[in-house]
Amino acid sequence: LTYLRWLGTMSDRLRRSKPDWEVRRDFLQTVWYESKRAGLDVSLVMGLIQVESAFRKFAVSSVGARGYMQVMPFWTRAIGDGDAGKLFQMQTNLRFGCVILRHYLDRERGDLFMALGRYNGSRGKPPYPNAVFAAQSRWAFQDRAASA
Repeated sequence: LTYLRWLGTMSDRLRRSKPDWEVRRDFLQTVWYESKRAGLDVSLVMGLIQVESAFRKFAVSSVGARGYMQVMPFWTRAIGDGDAGKLFQMQTNLRFGCVILRHYLDRERGDLFMALGRYNGSRGKPPYPNAVFAAQSRWAFQDRAASA
């Protein structure tokens, strides 16, 4: 029930970026699943995606990072089958991004600021983590019905 309330709330917030309901629903379902699978806060992952790609599936950075979570192609050799083209597939990109963030969070012993810096390649510098934290607040969800 909490998931369904979250889905409805996030769907409203994401409508401008993803106007098609089925695309939006599939995206949100996958973000929820992959975030939970990796033990990450869903609002953090949504904030990271907002900062990294503005929710654009085919975003490519100046250094070649791809997709929603701007995954670098070398990761497909480290944790995938080496096919960097798959980084434009929603589920692959979100899974890899969440696994990578979890990896950096574990490496930094739970220090989210440092883990986000590693994810972005700017370890120890505040602009990127601060941008993700600011974006995360937009995606925070308080299930008021469950706490009533």
